[in-house]
Amino acid sequence: MSRKQVLMQQLFSAVLFVAVLAMLGWLSNRYKVELDWTAGNRNTLTEPSRKLLAALPDPVAFKVFVYPRSEKRQAIEADVRRYQRVKDDITLEFIDPSTNPQKVRDYNVQRAGEAIVEYQGRHENLAATTEQAITGALQRLAQTGERWVVFLEGHGERSIGDSEQNGYTQFADLLRDKGLKLRGLNLATDARVPDNAAVLIVASPARSLLEGEAKLVSDYVQQGGNLLWLADPAEGGKDPAASLGALAKSLDVSWQKGTGIMLESASLGLPPFIYITTQYPQNPVTHDFPENALFPLVRGVTYKSDPGAAWTAQPLLTTGEHAWLETGALEGELALDTAKGDTQGPLTLGVTLTRELKPAAGAPKEGEPAAEQKGRAQRVALVGDSDFLANGYVGQLGNGLLGLNLVQWLASQDEMLNIDVPKAPDTALVIPAWGMYAIYFGFAFLLPATLLGFGVTRWVIRRRA
Repeated sequence: MSRKQVLMQQLFSAVLFVAVLAMLGWLSNRYKVELDWTAGNRNTLTEPSRKLLAALPDPVAFKVFVYPRSEKRQAIEADVRRYQRVKDDITLEFIDPSTNPQKVRDYNVQRAGEAIVEYQGRHENLAATTEQAITGALQRLAQTGERWVVFLEGHGERSIGDSEQNGYTQFADLLRDKGLKLRGLNLATDARVPDNAAVLIVASPARSLLEGEAKLVSDYVQQGGNLLWLADPAEGGKDPAASLGALAKSLDVSWQKGTGIMLESASLGLPPFIYITTQYPQNPVTHDFPENALFPLVRGVTYKSDPGAAWTAQPLLTTGEHAWLETGALEGELALDTAKGDTQGPLTLGVTLTRELKPAAGAPKEGEPAAEQKGRAQRVALVGDSDFLANGYVGQLGNGLLGLNLVQWLASQDEMLNIDVPKAPDTALVIPAWGMYAIYFGFAFLLPATLLGFGVTRWVIRRRA
């Protein structure tokens, strides 16, 4: 090959190399590939957060109060960038608190590094920019108006102020984290359900309601109120749910006698009266629901599904055909005995009811939103167990998320269903006490002794050589 041919070949290779670099540079500006190899994909937004962002039509703004040379800037920018990849109208602004004291006062910023997230003219202060913190704040900011969840009190119901095993304080915290406002309601003193109640929860009264109280609850539903009715199996032949018989009749439902028995629970090492969901019937509350749920001591409910019925009913929780309702004592070897009143499965343990409300005639009521005058869907849910949301069980499997779905569906917040961001599994290292002692002993004694022994051994070997 001549010298001229070699030169031309080298020149062509150089031009081709430059062209490849230019092409790679052009491709890198138009296309971007990112891989997240962290445990639990900590640097990638979870599907619940993506679903929430898709439900937010308006821009989101982040304002972060940090000093220009703060090491927090880069970490905060990385946290917000995860949201910007999914929603392109999210902005991020860094504000120097030393040169903007008025903004510090306006946003009530308490310390450097605090972030403000704004949506639709409302804002929240964040001490951290983790996915849990940001997504939780966006859920609360997405709420329009005040939505009150009212818990009936005064008859031994589950209480949002009771922090014991049977109380509902943890479930109450979950609801507050979603931007819902809670309050208790004692009909003996208030004498009516508040007009701004989005959902009334009757969580298994231990004692019967007075006739007047039962009528107030029934009237609330008849006038279009949304209801979550939880009822545990009756004990000692007394069933407090019977005091709301008029309400049950108006809903075309009936609570069954007995406690649900699921023998398949024994294969999991659980008592047979504990029900664990394995699948869900077609229902908007559990559509794409990602987890099983656990229900101790359940009862069944029947409903009418006639085409001409006032309510449209859909089963929420169902069992297999081998389950039954045990009317006897839950002791010894349990067996189905229909002669003694037991009911053969499959059983319905929960049901949702909906009906379309017609626009109210005449002038709107004082304080009633205009949207309510256009007609809407009224929603009611019944579950034959209240324990699954108690402090002792709400953290089990998907109980808490299912409870959130029930309340948010009843409050017509369908876009918020199944949104619950779990904690990253690799953000903390927990070492037990014995592990700390082992580490201390290893570094303070074992490692120096090993090195010393190795050195002495080598010295002895060399002396003998």
